[in-house]
Amino acid sequence: MPSSLRARLRSTLTAALTLAALLVLPSPAHATAAQTTAPAPEFDQQVLFKASQDAGYACFRIPAIVKTNDGTLLAFAEGRVLNCGDAADIDIVVKRSTDDGRTWSPLEVVNHGGGDTHGNPAPIVDRRTGRVLLAETYNTGRTDSASCSVPCDRTPHLQYSDDDGLTWSQPRDLSDEILPPTWNSWYATGPVHGIQLTRGRHKGRLVFGVNTETWDGSRVTANNAALIVSDDGGDHWRIGATDSYPIAADGTWRQKPSEVTPAERTDGSILVSGREQDGTDLGHRTQAVSRDGGDSFTAPFHDLPDLYAPQVQCSTLGVGSRILLSCDADPDRRRTMMIRSSYDGGRTWDSVDRGTVVTRDWSGYSDMARVDGDTVGLLYEGGAVSATDEIRFARFNEAWLQPRRGPDPTTADLVPHAKRAAVLGGAQETDGVSGGALSFDGVDDAVRLPYSDRLPLGTKDFTVSLWFRYTATTGDQPFLWMGGVGTTQPQVWLRGEPAGNHVRALITTRDGATAVHTTSVVTTGAYNDGQWHHAVLRRGGGQLTLSVDGTAVSTADVVGSVSRNSPFGVHIGQRVDSLQYLTGSIDEVHVWDRLLTDDELAAQHPSPAGTVLWLPMDHVSASH
Repeated sequence: MPSSLRARLRSTLTAALTLAALLVLPSPAHATAAQTTAPAPEFDQQVLFKASQDAGYACFRIPAIVKTNDGTLLAFAEGRVLNCGDAADIDIVVKRSTDDGRTWSPLEVVNHGGGDTHGNPAPIVDRRTGRVLLAETYNTGRTDSASCSVPCDRTPHLQYSDDDGLTWSQPRDLSDEILPPTWNSWYATGPVHGIQLTRGRHKGRLVFGVNTETWDGSRVTANNAALIVSDDGGDHWRIGATDSYPIAADGTWRQKPSEVTPAERTDGSILVSGREQDGTDLGHRTQAVSRDGGDSFTAPFHDLPDLYAPQVQCSTLGVGSRILLSCDADPDRRRTMMIRSSYDGGRTWDSVDRGTVVTRDWSGYSDMARVDGDTVGLLYEGGAVSATDEIRFARFNEAWLQPRRGPDPTTADLVPHAKRAAVLGGAQETDGVSGGALSFDGVDDAVRLPYSDRLPLGTKDFTVSLWFRYTATTGDQPFLWMGGVGTTQPQVWLRGEPAGNHVRALITTRDGATAVHTTSVVTTGAYNDGQWHHAVLRRGGGQLTLSVDGTAVSTADVVGSVSRNSPFGVHIGQRVDSLQYLTGSIDEVHVWDRLLTDDELAAQHPSPAGTVLWLPMDHVSASH
């Protein structure tokens, strides 16, 4: 055969084989689609502990969960024998799952209270040995449902299991190691899982959190939040990072970090998130950071006023590039369990409109553990009637969580150096009093200001001025909300109440350690005629005065701060707990931290002195 013919045949055969190969291979488009198909969202849950299904107990509370080296999930709780009180006959109980939380073993008792309180489980897994350690706290039990008397005789103890939670060692008293003489009243381990460090020179260290109180013989004089660490697998423990706050003779304090939950950040530092209880600082969540393996905090705990939550224990868990926070989202009551994310190591957190709701039922304490891959197990208190009805176990993957969202559209705050306010839900521009305004759909539209130290009004006099327009005949119609919510949290708000045929302004104040005062002032008429109306609310001269279109009604002022020790947000068109939204429009919102005179208000451009916020509400800028 001529060589030229052989060459042509080889070329033809090569082309044919190449074509055949291309016919059986997936196209690049199909290959890309297959490679980039996102996982489907997954969520399921079940009731794990409940008095009606677990005989011998009146109530279950205080969940904690870990996954062992062999893949067993251990779900701990306090089994409360007599009632749901915090200081009666309480056992520590556990259920085990060997199939990633799909099914669970019967209840087993880890530690019998025997009439006393044995609780606050704080489990940690030593990944080097597989040992599961369980820190816990004891106190003398009561027969009623009251809290432990003060001072409370709380002492820390420790147990461990070397067989994935099937059997447990005898408890060991840790008082000699981690209970100094000054921590002589309340003492609480966790209650939440501890961690083992995986990075840096302290890799392998075990860490869990405690909070304690100091008693001077007549009263509690200090609160202490601390990390407890071990470098030998839990054989020995010592007190590490500590932050203590004095309690003044009048019963007030700045912060009271408690029920702290640690999480290791991607740089090896430890983020410590805690419940803030009745301090003078704003908010119910507080944080601190340790960069030396838990030996010290870089700075004292600081509050997070716009991380909305009630006073409740919460849990953190690192998942990839984010840290998850399981916590109730209603700033007033324990309900609406939500998963929120931080993408910067806890410096900032998703707001409640970006979080993922687990349940809108009542809910309470919680803990989380990695189950497998990107699947997370959430153990939390919940119930249709009460947060203490039952303890549920939920499984979800990262795809079920709300995706990370870009910046919201904004509108200007003309106070010098102020950040722009977020426009939520799609609030739209509309015709205003003299120019533009914003309209709200009554579903999810609002304007929210980023937190700034200038916004809380405290004990000062103040003046609020805004224009409103609405036609709603039912529902409460919030125009402006500053501060917290509920019957005890300091707040200032102004809203239409068309069913009652009036506009109402209300303030709630905190005076001293415990005194709460509320007063409100209402107009005659709801002004819901679809026309623009001018509202002015003033505090000063011993009066709280509300004017609409120049018609004023007053009531006596009440003493105290309108913005102390509560979650703090400033919203236009929305109540802070997202349970009320305005159907209508708002224009020209002004707040001053002083009492303006009638002449100043009548001026075309009132003096900017004391301006807290100034929202023209005339333009929405797209997010970037």
